[in-house]
Amino acid sequence: MMLVPFVVGVVLFLLAYRFYGARIATWLGLDDTRPTPSHTRTDGVDYVPTSSLILFGHHFSTIAGAGPIVGPVIAALAFGWLPAVLWIIVGAILIGGVHDFTVMAASIRNEGRSIGQICKAYLSRPAYYMFLFFILFTLIYVIIVFLDITAGTFVPAGTAAHVEGSEQVQFEARQGGIVASASAFYILLAVLFGQCIYRLKMPTWLGTVIFVPLVFAGLWIGGLLPLTADLVPPFLGSAKNTWCLVLMIYCLFAALLPVWVLLQPRDYLSSYLLYACLLGGAVGLVASGLAGRATVAYPAFLGFTHAKMGFLFPALFITIACGAVSGFHSIVSSGTSAKQLDRETSARKVGYGSMLVEGVLALLAVATVMILAKAPAGETPVVTFGRGLGSFVETLGMPSSFASTFAMMAVSTFLLTTLDSCTRLARFIVEEIAGTGNRFAPRLLATLAVLVAPALVVFKQIPGPDGKLMPVWQAIWPAFGASNQLLAALALLVVYGWLKREGRRTTFVLLPMAFMCVTTMTALAQLAWKNLAHGGSAFIGGLSVVLFVLAAVVIAGVLATTRRVHVTPAA
Repeated sequence: MMLVPFVVGVVLFLLAYRFYGARIATWLGLDDTRPTPSHTRTDGVDYVPTSSLILFGHHFSTIAGAGPIVGPVIAALAFGWLPAVLWIIVGAILIGGVHDFTVMAASIRNEGRSIGQICKAYLSRPAYYMFLFFILFTLIYVIIVFLDITAGTFVPAGTAAHVEGSEQVQFEARQGGIVASASAFYILLAVLFGQCIYRLKMPTWLGTVIFVPLVFAGLWIGGLLPLTADLVPPFLGSAKNTWCLVLMIYCLFAALLPVWVLLQPRDYLSSYLLYACLLGGAVGLVASGLAGRATVAYPAFLGFTHAKMGFLFPALFITIACGAVSGFHSIVSSGTSAKQLDRETSARKVGYGSMLVEGVLALLAVATVMILAKAPAGETPVVTFGRGLGSFVETLGMPSSFASTFAMMAVSTFLLTTLDSCTRLARFIVEEIAGTGNRFAPRLLATLAVLVAPALVVFKQIPGPDGKLMPVWQAIWPAFGASNQLLAALALLVVYGWLKREGRRTTFVLLPMAFMCVTTMTALAQLAWKNLAHGGSAFIGGLSVVLFVLAAVVIAGVLATTRRVHVTPAA
């Protein structure tokens, strides 16, 4: 029983890629004789022709992060593992994969423009800028969240100190420093890899064979030379704040440097950490199931309502974003990835394929909940995932503690890949709003403008509902899930408008778009009602109303424009 949901999901993903992905490529009219923007607009900075292998790693690393782990674990604990599994499989194949694939295709057919820029043809000028500011808000929010979380992975955990002298406890106390050292080593490796591939023209396969083992050696080096708290001077009173400052400086350089220098090679090399987690966890899960060691203990279904999250619809579909469908992916697909696509048909592998692999990771995350006897108290989803993965991999002869730590360190690395990519994507949006050209000075000013809000927020804490201090980003977290999925709905809406103008088939986009619109609008209406009518947060309630109105304006604008357009059916 333990293996059935995972194996069925993987088989369906493979079939979907082979048949449905190929059908979508036909409907989109992908043609390798048509040059992509990476060739027609090559600038050596953002538009860089890239092999599909390297671009897949960059794209997958950017969209994955901790999303396909955190959301599925939270939802499975709240509603049971079966609803989570069903939504991940159906969502990734019919909605998330379609969303990522079609947005990337729309971008390469529009000179590599972002989804926000593409919608300019369908909206009034005020509505267009509203949409751009909404995307910018989403990106800046992600930067703030990931700055705080990533910095938190760089400081010593100091857990279980009551077991003084324990070797495991000593390792946990140094774990943050190990992650920090390993991350710094990865950055150095990425720069060297990029120089070898693009300057020295080293074949990708040879660079991979040389540098990927060094990535894993970075974990060992981090253990030898951990950047522990005594080596990190406190900024504004804590080592965590110091790392927040260091990370913002890193993001500044990552957003300004040519994509091939740091961002792309770092994401590519780091992706092998997640591949290792994914492969080791999957093989360990199968081995555990066949050996009868991993059995289902957690309920398949806990009911349609949850005390804190509310009714299953729309809560389940908002909580599980990455792994099923996520609006953030549309910004990546049309922001950095479309500008690097070497051939049009590679959009299927990079866009649709990456989403399905992320679905596999989400199923593995749900499997770590399935083996629990009860919901863990006071344990983060990443720790739950790490412990579960450790129990699977232990079947293969690897110590459970090492596997768990490796999983959490890999997730920490992917937090950083999402963070630096978000900064670059936000820079694109600021440049579009300001109308600046592709010159260094405007790029620098745009990047600095992006980092202003995180710099003002990430070092502060405010009282929460219980009076305890909490990071500012946590105060607006309830609205973020809905806004992220709203972005997916609006991105599908823009793709629908583009396909309609091109005279191409639209049903495969229209139905997912309608579902996501209904889901997110319902979630926003619930948030507004809960917070404004029942004494909740006036800020969250007001923000939900603003997002609801924004969605209504964009939907009405795109639909009105597409109804007026006369198209000639595509051949």
